[in-house]
Amino acid sequence: MTDTSTLSPDIAALLKRDEHGLVAAVVQQHDSGDVLMVGWMDDEALRRTLTEGRVTFWSRSRQEYWRKGDTSGHAQWVKGVRLDCDGDALLVSVDQVGAACHTGDRTCFDARVLPATVGEPDPATT
Repeated sequence: MTDTSTLSPDIAALLKRDEHGLVAAVVQQHDSGDVLMVGWMDDEALRRTLTEGRVTFWSRSRQEYWRKGDTSGHAQWVKGVRLDCDGDALLVSVDQVGAACHTGDRTCFDARVLPATVGEPDPATT
């Protein structure tokens, strides 16, 4: 039986944490591909996410763990977790129940669209 009280040393060795021991976690709706939010995880939050089926984050402002949906009812059910090639970011695929953003929006990226020049690939270089 696997010990689920600590993060697997094999997984922990792959992580490149910031100066606070955290890794960025991008949360994405599993079926639509919508990016819902970004949170932060330390080893314990990642362990909980990998073993409990619900997404847990480390709150930098409150300095405590929080499981998405425990107070709002807007839970994130884990469908998969991937680590990027550098080991400094996670992609958490979820089934989001309700709004992902604390503002009540479906995603945290709905409200503020920045003006950006849209680029096109140069057919001569592709």
